[in-house]
Amino acid sequence: MNTKKVLCALAFCFSIAALCFAADDNMMGTWKLNDAKSKISSGTAKNHTVMYEAAGDSIKVTVDGEGPDGKPAHNEWTGKLDGKDYPVTGDTASDSRSYKRVNPSTLQLTNKKEGKVVAAGKIVVSKDGKTRTVTISGTTSDGKKYKSVGVYDKQ
Repeated sequence: MNTKKVLCALAFCFSIAALCFAADDNMMGTWKLNDAKSKISSGTAKNHTVMYEAAGDSIKVTVDGEGPDGKPAHNEWTGKLDGKDYPVTGDTASDSRSYKRVNPSTLQLTNKKEGKVVAAGKIVVSKDGKTRTVTISGTTSDGKKYKSVGVYDKQ
């Protein structure tokens, strides 16, 4: 009888853990920009692909696209979804980034340069998990304000 209770308790724990990981998984994977559905402000970076992957107990975000000058750009960030700043490498517009989970399908994003917020926004994954929408507002390096909406398809 005790063996059945232990097995039931373990099965329950694994089920709960699987649900928790499934909630995190909706952001994970590779996302490709859908140009037709996006409205990217001129003079700002254009992220063609964004990949979220596990990195120990953190998440690694790898971005490939074009910089504001139209040249190829690549940046990487590794951190937790706890709202704290973690360094970003390869991004000329920012040197730190933070993500904070609002709910299983929404993240808040903040980019900083030398401690000053240069961009902030929201990332929302659709209920079916196939689309990711990034709405971001900020200020370019020459002081112009912008707002962009990038729509990404899961690969």
